[in-house]
Amino acid sequence: MTLQLVIGDKNLSSWSLRAWLALELTGEPYEELRVRLYQTDTREQILRHSPTGKVPLLNTEEGPVWDSLAIAEYLAEAYPEAHLWPRGEYARAVARSVCAEMHSGFAALRTHLPMNLQRDQAPDELPEAAQADIQRICALWQDCRGRFGADGPFLFGHASIADAFYAPVASRLRCYRIALPAVAEAYVQTIYQWPPFQRWLQAAREEVQA
Repeated sequence: MTLQLVIGDKNLSSWSLRAWLALELTGEPYEELRVRLYQTDTREQILRHSPTGKVPLLNTEEGPVWDSLAIAEYLAEAYPEAHLWPRGEYARAVARSVCAEMHSGFAALRTHLPMNLQRDQAPDELPEAAQADIQRICALWQDCRGRFGADGPFLFGHASIADAFYAPVASRLRCYRIALPAVAEAYVQTIYQWPPFQRWLQAAREEVQA
């Protein structure tokens, strides 16, 4: 059975992008099924595939896996040769830590800078809580790049699940024209030059929003 990834709109669904990039890292063939978000029948359509009524969801030979972090972990275990997590016990632990922080945190950033890859405009104002989230993210990126990024331009050198999880953040900072320190700006540029992200971005820009 070919893997099948159920996702939402590419322009809007940050959670879908995380799982999609993780799947791209495996190099395995897969099918993509997109469900339009914010439609009258969106939840009904998603429930045909996902027990939670949310995307993303990965259909595997054994059955469905839902939640972007669970999908990433499944792929890392199913395809160990792809090295979705960085090499080294401590590096992997830190990568899991920063992914977990992204997965459960940064509520102000999500609220005030929602993902919209078709946007190219600064916000009218940025609340202190959102500014604090951005400062934390920049510090996190600088720490990962400084300690683990010697072998390449990504957070842990080579592209990993950590980059899949922070690519939507990078896009938010670019689309909302947030001024960044040099290390963070360079990392955003790395994400925008990453071929899988470029393909997603192109598709997102071509989507027609109802």
